[in-house]
Amino acid sequence: MVTVMLASSRARWWALGALALAGAVVGLDLTVLNLALPTLATDLHASAGDLQWIVDAYSLVLAAILLPAGLLGDRFGRKKLLVAALVLFGAASLACAYAPSAAALIAARTVLGLGAAFIIPLSFSILPVLFSERERARALTILIGMVMLAYPIGPIVGGWLLTHFWWGSVFLINVPAVVLALIAVAVFMPESRASKAPRLDPAGVVISSIGLAGVTYGAIEAGQKGWGGLTAILPLVAGLFVLAAFILWERRAIRRHGEALLDLSLFRSPSFSWGTALVTMVTFAMFGLIFSMPQYFQGVVGTDAFGSGLRLLPMIGGLIAGGAAADRVARAAGAKLTVALGFAVLAVALVMGATTGVATGYGFAAVWIAMLGVGLGFAMPASMNAALGQLSKERSGVGSAVIQATRQVGGTIGVAILGSLMISAYHSHLSVAGLPAAAARGARESVFGAVAVARQLGSAQLLDSARHAFVHGMDVMLLACAGLAALGMVLAVVFLPRRSRSLEAEDAARSLQVEARVESPHGLIADK
Repeated sequence: MVTVMLASSRARWWALGALALAGAVVGLDLTVLNLALPTLATDLHASAGDLQWIVDAYSLVLAAILLPAGLLGDRFGRKKLLVAALVLFGAASLACAYAPSAAALIAARTVLGLGAAFIIPLSFSILPVLFSERERARALTILIGMVMLAYPIGPIVGGWLLTHFWWGSVFLINVPAVVLALIAVAVFMPESRASKAPRLDPAGVVISSIGLAGVTYGAIEAGQKGWGGLTAILPLVAGLFVLAAFILWERRAIRRHGEALLDLSLFRSPSFSWGTALVTMVTFAMFGLIFSMPQYFQGVVGTDAFGSGLRLLPMIGGLIAGGAAADRVARAAGAKLTVALGFAVLAVALVMGATTGVATGYGFAAVWIAMLGVGLGFAMPASMNAALGQLSKERSGVGSAVIQATRQVGGTIGVAILGSLMISAYHSHLSVAGLPAAAARGARESVFGAVAVARQLGSAQLLDSARHAFVHGMDVMLLACAGLAALGMVLAVVFLPRRSRSLEAEDAARSLQVEARVESPHGLIADK
């Protein structure tokens, strides 16, 4: 075993900055692509199916590879694989930017998803190694805040780039960020891995990957085509059955070898189980804002993508303020109260959002969006810290991957459910009486389709109906998110432990030492 004293506490925070930058790059790629889809359809002659796979290839690979990525980090070294993943992500970004065809872009997006599947869990897995529980909540707030900053920044930067440059520029913005992250990771982050290399489980990797990909694909199909089609139900059900088989396989592996790809004993910890469940619920509720408000600003208010991104920035201000306050509350009162308060604020903000009307001014939206950010700052880092606090440094990679896989799949299913709910409510209030069949179909597809048809036909009545129908659908969806947030508050109060472990005992045991098999980039290594 090797013990490393980092040169200073400042070095650990610089290392966190590197992780945050890497996470922001991944988050940016999730938001910026949607702006470029209309241009891709024209310039690359991409069909609707091509566009769907350009988006979905990334999500499917990301979901499928998260668990094995965490395992490989524990086995071979988290820093080493994070560096490799950043290089891969940067190279894939270049390949996306200069893709000559839709097929080439789909292939490049697949590789991009592979890089992201390593970056996300490895970025979080290093936190239990670098930070004590006291510091980890603050570190999580910074890391999550940088990832979430990408949601409003993506449309702002992407909209400007698409206005002034060609579509490939939205992928090229990843490259300088990747280069900076690589330099920071190489200089400031220590290498860490499990002292005993975990057993590779090829069968478990394949089974889990197929199951996660199946569930994710089914949810994506349901969100786009509805829940009644076999293309959604069959992969979703099959994926769930495969994941059930994966659990049985893991139990067999534990009986035979004493260890498995997924440490099932983690779920006996209330902090891990409920922390993971609650952070997934936070993600679900957050997508109510991310999914609906850009459409509201562009389809109802009439802003462009750049203006839409600017209008989401109060969420980041709220997140920063909420995270700072939550850190103090968590130290004094523990995770239970902190998470419950966060969900309560989320519920209030979402109820406020659900009162939005067509003529509601932006000032009202800015208030509840900022409040939602405050709720996120309380609930998300504290929930994730409760789960991460149960991970040993030996298995922090695969444990972090479990949390992120749950969030990824849960978020995808959440978007599908919320999207279906909003579309159903939109259809119920949209009046297309007297329209030609083709125009009616276009109007029913989305508020953007309805606005385009209304302008083409010069129909002020259809335009008014579409905007009111969309706002109704958005309000219904936000109200559902508020109900979920209220449920999260109750679950946190009832099931989440006040503290995951004794802070004083941990601090006394750790001091400022980082224990694992590690190599310091500064050369300060002491054999134990």
